[in-house]
Formats: sequence, structure tokens, C-alpha cells
Amino acid sequence: MIVTVTPNPALDLTWHTERAVPGGTHRVDAALVRAGGKGLNVARVAHAQGAEVLAVTTAGGAVGGELAAELAMSGVPHRLVPVTAETRRSAAIVDESLGDTMIFNERGVAPTPAEWASFERAVREALDRARVVVVSGSLPPGADPGLVRALVETARSRGIRSIVDVSGPALLAAADAGADLVKPNRSELAEATGFDDPVAGARALLARGAGRVLCSLGADGMLLLGREGAPRRVRLPEPLAGNPTGAGAAAVAAGAGGGGPPPPPAPAARAPRPHPASRRGR
Repeated sequence: MIVTVTPNPALDLTWHTERAVPGGTHRVDAALVRAGGKGLNVARVAHAQGAEVLAVTTAGGAVGGELAAELAMSGVPHRLVPVTAETRRSAAIVDESLGDTMIFNERGVAPTPAEWASFERAVREALDRARVVVVSGSLPPGADPGLVRALVETARSRGIRSIVDVSGPALLAAADAGADLVKPNRSELAEATGFDDPVAGARALLARGAGRVLCSLGADGMLLLGREGAPRRVRLPEPLAGNPTGAGAAAVAAGAGGGGPPPPPAPAARAPRPHPASRRGR
């Protein structure tokens, strides 16, 4: 079973408009509403592909109630830990004329220490049936990155493979704990390691203890680097446009379901530039 851990879920709201005009007023249809956050997106993709999953996350306030209702309707198996703070929201505005999307992510509010303890217990109980655990998305402001380290260490002690898609100090904590795969994007990798070159940044995470690094490079595709062998890069053969929400989660779900990221195709001519990877679900 794939257990996904989402420490900072969000209720995703998406509006489509023919054209987004700065400072303008826009009439749009009702928003598409979905339970989100990177870990929940990973669970949704893996579940759609027929994998056995369990999504563990929190829910609080009226927004948390909406998130819980949408999750129930989705059919994705899940376990919600109640918290006092209101679940955050994420708004996406899709400009159909440009094929581009603006995304606004609320930061969220950290649970109390007692609520964090309940959350950790729920994850540890879920790991009793897991073969891989995915810790994905942002941590609320003020949350201890040690949560990520503890979950990775618990997984290692049980022989469970760990995939971590987080940023900042939590990304370094995951590498220090020996996560089997970490998946930052280019900016997250540079921010955490101080290296603008993705290969140098990936090697810095490997030196700290990560097993492999899969880095999203936006329009330049993805970079995969392990402790042995040369860096490998892959790009889509055709450009993409539109709402990129969930693109990174799909890559993580593929890694969780298939034992690791798929090998890149044989070298070929450079493909057209695809749409940048999603920043949503953080």
C-alpha cells in the first residue's frame, strides 16, 4: 500500500476565464472544488491508476469540512486528523487565451503540539500496511522540519521505501534521514542547498544521505541523479499548456507505484518547451 502524508492540505478552488486582465473584473462559472495539497494529489493519481492507497492528512474548520466532503466523494481512501485551525485554501485562475495559470496558495496554520502528536500517531499506524510512504507538500509556518525526519526514519526502520517532496529545511531533514527519493523543483533545490546548478544541488542532497534526487526543471523537463552513474534528463516530446496543477504529484505517484521513477528515453533531438511544472499543492 502507498501511504501519502500531507501535513498542510488545501481546498483547491479553480476558476477559468477567457482572458485574465490585471485590475479587471471577470465573470466566471462556479469554481471547481477539490481536496488538495501535494500528498492528496499523489493519492488521487495513484488511486486512479488502481494502486492501493491511504491518504493521511488534517482537516479543520468549515473549509476542512468541505475538504472532507470532497475526499469522501472522490473515493480516495483517507484518514483525517481533526485540528482546530482552519484548513487553508488555494486559488487558481486559468487564462484560457494564454493557456496559463495564476496560483495563490494560503500559507496555512500549524496544528497544536497535541494535534501534531495525533497526526504522527495516525501516520505510524498507517505504516503498518505500507510498502512506500510519500511525504509531500509544504509544512505550515512554524512547523518543525523534524516531523519529516522522524517519518523517514520510522519508514527506514520498518523497511518501507520513502519518497519526499518538500522544501526548505524539511528537504534537508529528509536527505539527512536517508529518504530513498527526494523530489524538489529547481527553485526549491537552489534555496535548500545554495547551488543554482541543479546537478550540484542534487549532489549536495546525495552527500547528506538521500538515495536519489528527482528534480523538476519546469520547461527543461526533469533531472534524475543517484549516488552512482551520470545525471539523466528527460523532457516531454510535446509542449503542454493550461492548468499545471498536479503535474509534480503525478511524477511522484509514478515513482511510488512503480518502485522508482521510470528511466528516461534514449537521447533524442530537443523537444519543444513544455509548460512549467506546477507550484500548486505546496
